Amino acid sequence: MFGLDKKDTSLLALVAILTLAAPFILNPFPTNSGLAQFNAGYPDLMQRFVIFGIFAIGFNILFGLTGYLSFGHAAFLGIGSYSAVWMFKLLSMNIIPAIILSVLISGIFAVVIGYISLRRTGIYFSILTLAFAQMSFALAYSVLTPLTNGETGLQLTLEDPRVLGQSATADGSIPVTNLFGAEMRSSFDMVVGPWSFTFSVGYYVCAIAMLLAFYLAIRIFRSPFGMMLRAIKSNQTRMNYTGLNPKPYTLAAFVISGMYAGLAGGLLASMDPLAGAERMQWTASGEVVLMTILGGAGTLIGPVLGAGMIKYFENIFSKINDNVLHGWFSFMPDGLEDLVVTIIHPFVGKGWHLTLGIIFMLVVIFLPGGLVEGGQRIAKAFRGKKADDNKSASTEPAE
Repeated sequence: MFGLDKKDTSLLALVAILTLAAPFILNPFPTNSGLAQFNAGYPDLMQRFVIFGIFAIGFNILFGLTGYLSFGHAAFLGIGSYSAVWMFKLLSMNIIPAIILSVLISGIFAVVIGYISLRRTGIYFSILTLAFAQMSFALAYSVLTPLTNGETGLQLTLEDPRVLGQSATADGSIPVTNLFGAEMRSSFDMVVGPWSFTFSVGYYVCAIAMLLAFYLAIRIFRSPFGMMLRAIKSNQTRMNYTGLNPKPYTLAAFVISGMYAGLAGGLLASMDPLAGAERMQWTASGEVVLMTILGGAGTLIGPVLGAGMIKYFENIFSKINDNVLHGWFSFMPDGLEDLVVTIIHPFVGKGWHLTLGIIFMLVVIFLPGGLVEGGQRIAKAFRGKKADDNKSASTEPAE
């Protein structure tokens, strides 16, 4: 189906089901329960899950498949966001032209940056990409202020021309982003007993974009082009000896990866039409590296899992403050309650980076293949136990 074998079709179907049913899956606890703190099924966070999943999928094509570690991919994320906002300012609030422009402009920048950076390999390539990203950040923050609005960020105004759309609504406010009239911020709440589920137009637009990006990544992984990228990662020197020139393949992988990042940046601006230079900082580039390694570099679904985990910690785990902790442990005697809260305090709230860092260290040490390897080990152990049970049942003497 769709040019995929049975295994890949099953994987795509699983990702599609999980993505489309996310409002239910990410809201497992009743709204008024104490554990509702851990629910993540609200539109803004779900959009970030899938958008940064796209960002990580694209980065994985360059890093996981080709073996080139870029520390500057956030530059394309920022370029995509700026391109989308400019399209909203000049043309219309329809997200399709904005996303197309984001992907194209990011691809053009990726050709230029990749052509220069790929003249070196290893750590030198990584440093070059980092340098380009920091240059982009500095230009957006100061020199290119007429285009980027500097530290304030590029925003929509009532004075924007929008030649194919309206500059202001009937009530005098700025129009909202839409997909052929369907507003991205539109949502519908469904209440089922003590549970509440929110379905957002913006989330499902992003989810469909991620599924298309995931499908394209599968086709790249299974194609002859993907096999060439694996060969480059395995032994580029041997490829040179066979007469094959790896540079066109590495440049193509870099450009494709940059276009994925541009798509993610365009979707970020489509959900919230604001672009700032902070999206180009080296910390944003480091974040996508963590997402890919944490989920499983070189795997198909791993980067999506890693992106979801990091964004969950950033948006949910970071909100657990002392008041929440005291509420959880209020059944304890006062002295013991204060002791437990004091012990847990450094690992939650503003200290969520510490917990994530510990998890990352454990994954790198014990699960080099990331969360995907952990899932594979659990599945293997379960299958082994099931096989042993069947074997034991078959060897039991009949009465």
